[in-house]
Amino acid sequence: MTAPILHHYPTSPFAEKTRLMLGFKGLAWHSVIIPPMMPKPDLMPLTGGYRKTPVLQIGADVYCDTALIARQLDKLQPTPALFPKGKEAVVATFAGWADSVVFQHAVSFVFQPESAAMRFSRFTEEQRNAFLADRARLFSGGTASRLPIETARHQWPVIIGRVEEQLSAGGEFLFGEPSHADFALAHTFWFLKGTPVTSGLVDSYPNVSAWLQRVLAIGHGTPTELSSAEALEIAKTATPATFAEIDFVDPSGFKAGDKVSVAATDYGVDAVAGELVYCDREEIVVRREDERAGVVHVHFPRMGFAIKA
Repeated sequence: MTAPILHHYPTSPFAEKTRLMLGFKGLAWHSVIIPPMMPKPDLMPLTGGYRKTPVLQIGADVYCDTALIARQLDKLQPTPALFPKGKEAVVATFAGWADSVVFQHAVSFVFQPESAAMRFSRFTEEQRNAFLADRARLFSGGTASRLPIETARHQWPVIIGRVEEQLSAGGEFLFGEPSHADFALAHTFWFLKGTPVTSGLVDSYPNVSAWLQRVLAIGHGTPTELSSAEALEIAKTATPATFAEIDFVDPSGFKAGDKVSVAATDYGVDAVAGELVYCDREEIVVRREDERAGVVHVHFPRMGFAIKA
């Protein structure tokens, strides 16, 4: 089995989610550290323009968005399952809510002036301005918007209180056994615990705090460092995986061989252009060719992404 390669940086919340999922699977994986903001010169040849973090690479196949990465990890190693049998819908739905609604609240808290000042304390003014300008571009053009801090404060007791109440029943994890739902919520709380200004939003709830410690204790598996140049060479010398024959007709009329572009709809809406080679009820796959990466298949989830001719 080709070891998965994670393109990430240490402080990315969604990268932490994926690192924990790799640890849950007990996988050995390669770690490629990428810049936290554009430009990302060694990632773009693999993704064709998709800039969000993290990205998972397996040979010449590149997986975008942690919701799809979770499904791919279950294919790569079915047990323990991120989507336990009989709980697939509730786990996926909860994870989608955590990754969008709960994370949106966390972003408002993290970037309020008092918290941001602590997070940027080691930055020069030039670095801070560059980072904020990059994030402004990242959130431009999509449906995502910054939640007013007053709204986040008002609604947070509902969100955290419901989780606290559910965990008070005595379960160690959200739905009995660890699942994608736990990791989707945990990375947002991990993000909040990054400074004393926001850590109380989690620490004040004992059942949530104990649950979070259990999830984080799962760890990151067995990573080994890899350079971005080595990752590109692995892609160039590999052949993308083949697809099983399935009975699926895209409701929008797209079919294999069509020239398409695919882009996220919330933020980071940079489109990736190529040839549609596969789609099913969860996934869209685009073939593209790059001088440095060779022929790669870039995989996107159907949910949260748009496809155009």
